[in-house]
Amino acid sequence: MSKPQLVKKLKKRFPNLNQSELSEVIEVFCTCLQEALSDGRKVELRNFGTFFTKKMKEKFSARNPATGELIYVPEKNKVRFRPGKKLKEFINK
Repeated sequence: MSKPQLVKKLKKRFPNLNQSELSEVIEVFCTCLQEALSDGRKVELRNFGTFFTKKMKEKFSARNPATGELIYVPEKNKVRFRPGKKLKEFINK
């Protein structure tokens, strides 16, 4: 689902808000999520799931699949998502 589709669904659910306000709400949510994850904090949304970062170790012996040459992959952070119990139950119905 894209942002415009999400704004349309929210507009149907909350007709008293206009599309620019709903778009701004989504933008603020995304910005807050990015800032928290970049600071190393986890973001927990009850009954939905948890977003967190995980540090990936550096690799000295990774291979480029196209050429087969050895390359160095530096240490980096990756965003992970762990679904909540209710989301798992809803998806597996």
